[in-house]
Amino acid sequence: MISALLLAAALAIPGNFLLYEKDAAKKDDNPETTWTVSARKSAKLVVNPCDKAALGARGRTAAKTITYTAVPDFAKYEQVILYSSEGAAAAAMSDLRAALRACGTKGYRFKGAKALLGDDGLMVIGQTHQGAKPAIGGERAIVARRANALILYSQAGEWGKPAKADFKQQTGDAKRMLAKICDIAACD
Repeated sequence: MISALLLAAALAIPGNFLLYEKDAAKKDDNPETTWTVSARKSAKLVVNPCDKAALGARGRTAAKTITYTAVPDFAKYEQVILYSSEGAAAAAMSDLRAALRACGTKGYRFKGAKALLGDDGLMVIGQTHQGAKPAIGGERAIVARRANALILYSQAGEWGKPAKADFKQQTGDAKRMLAKICDIAACD
């Protein structure tokens, strides 16, 4: 187990490991779209109801984040984070669930539901509300943990009332990443 953790830490997150890394590297002349890639270990979780830098930060050994934005109202995120142990990754998931319950406002609410992905999965809805009714605007995300790794796929845009179909792309991406995450994570 210790040798697997050392191997995972030594490998970190190699280039072109994330699903959208090759797309992000292509030249894009469209002034309304932007790709960014960051290997900052301290990057905020892309699913972060309280918008706190410390959420999910304890025990990280590596992180990589890809952000795609399309003006004026669409963004998608891919993030893979490696932790020093499975327990540290599980604690990050627990902290995220707590943030979903604690954060949000009357006009923007968060909800989480179990997703059957990896060792632990979470489907996240962030939704603008006008009174009791969903309004236009929000976030749909899938967060999954496998061993000591977290993977996050999120899209934000002009979502209306939440629907299961809103998660199709993020779920597919999460499944593809889960199929290869053990190449860098400390899976048994």
